[in-house]
Amino acid sequence: MKKIPSTYSRRSVLNSIALGGAAMITGIANAQTAATTLPQFTSQSDATRLASDEAFWREVATYYERAEGIVNLEHGYWGKMAKPVQETYIEATRLVNKQLSYYARRDFGEDAQVSSARVAQALGVEQNEIVLTRNATESIHNLIRQYHKIESSDAVLYADIDYPSFQDTMQWLADTNKAKAVVVNLPGRVAQEAIFSAYLQAFDANPNLKLMLITHVSNQHGLVVPVARIAAEAKRRGIDVICDCAQSWGLVDYKIADLGVDWAGFNIHKWIGAPVGVGALYVRQGTLEKIRPYPGETDPDNNRLYKRVHTATSNFAAIMAIPAALDFHAAVGGANKEARLKYLRGLWTQEAETMAHIEVLGGADEESWTGMAAFRLRGETSPSAVNALQRRLEQEFGIFTVARFELSSGACIRVTPQVFNTPNELAQLVRALRQLKA
Repeated sequence: MKKIPSTYSRRSVLNSIALGGAAMITGIANAQTAATTLPQFTSQSDATRLASDEAFWREVATYYERAEGIVNLEHGYWGKMAKPVQETYIEATRLVNKQLSYYARRDFGEDAQVSSARVAQALGVEQNEIVLTRNATESIHNLIRQYHKIESSDAVLYADIDYPSFQDTMQWLADTNKAKAVVVNLPGRVAQEAIFSAYLQAFDANPNLKLMLITHVSNQHGLVVPVARIAAEAKRRGIDVICDCAQSWGLVDYKIADLGVDWAGFNIHKWIGAPVGVGALYVRQGTLEKIRPYPGETDPDNNRLYKRVHTATSNFAAIMAIPAALDFHAAVGGANKEARLKYLRGLWTQEAETMAHIEVLGGADEESWTGMAAFRLRGETSPSAVNALQRRLEQEFGIFTVARFELSSGACIRVTPQVFNTPNELAQLVRALRQLKA
């Protein structure tokens, strides 16, 4: 078949992606004359010291386009693409839009494998243990719905800090199989030892537990759960573990081996900063037989992980831009990002904790904190009160946040800065908190 002529050649796009956008000025028909190359940051500080190096983070911020008119402290929904990632994504979109199915049916499979391999490498696992999905929700839903070892005599476990849809799906799994659902409710402010003890008590009280969902970092208030310690105890008791890493990858610097779990779901479009619509599913080798193939798919030998998902037509360009996002993330440094975001969180939580009318939620010790945290007016825990508080922050103080509703202790406001947010913006939040009264 004669190749369709195209200014945007696949080879140019792949070269661009392989360099994380660095080749874009000359690589894709010179279409983006002002394209940005990967940063070459020069600071030699360790992550803790670098967290408060404002010159360094001002340089990082130049690689992001900022919106005017609002202080956005709600970056837990999805991540802003850095300029090199955005430009790679734009050029990949042009290629896909120009070549359409000719590209998708002939070449995309190979390009997707490149992206999948990069994700596996970044997470420290084998490529055949990773399959790309559209988001962590798709990944976790498939793991829960397609787990086929539950009987009526069994129990499943989830917690109030888990993603609401996953709580519902775990309850569905129990109801469908006439099994018992066990719910762990944690305090709004809690430390690592107390978290572990709460899960241990649930294990002891329910020796028939067969499957549990555990969240690495809670989407409600950024709490870090001691997954490795809990998963090791679960495994000792024969409990299978599904780990929700939707918020944690890129917010926390780690490899999958650090968690000690067999199955996990990830977002690549949150803290890694890929385009919206890319996630990943991890299944450790040797554990695939417990997860049925996706309905309509078959896998007689139980060795094809990709048969556990069926994403159909996906955003080709977003998947092609994954390596660029991973490259930019690595250029900034995973440990550096984690430390900076925790530093920014501390700028407001430490002040808020001195205010009698504010209740800060999340970690009660440093190991339990991330850059994400939450608060509410003391005693005002209803969804209506928290929704009103969110609107007040936005309309009176120009600060955008989000309300969360699923904690057993009540609703809250989640505050989620990104690496390009400044201490002055967190100081604006602190000033607003001082003026809030129940």
